[in-house]
Amino acid sequence: MWILKQTIIRFVGVVNFLIIARALFSWFSRGYSNPIYNILYQITEPILYPFRQLQEKIGVGGMIDFSPLLAIVALDILQRVILSIL
Repeated sequence: MWILKQTIIRFVGVVNFLIIARALFSWFSRGYSNPIYNILYQITEPILYPFRQLQEKIGVGGMIDFSPLLAIVALDILQRVILSIL
């Protein structure tokens, strides 16, 4: 059981890191042809897209994309729920 908990913790940590890396990369680089950005986009977009849609439906943020923050908070809550069940 300990190995499963550590795997979940590390997986969520890696996904959070990738989301943060994508957000930072988008601030400093506008080269969408960059292969590093493309890899980050392909990995994180399935996670961020639902939160971006939610943000648009609520009408929050305007020009600011809060989807990375919402995704990280949701992943943290999901991790805590799963770990409390285990």
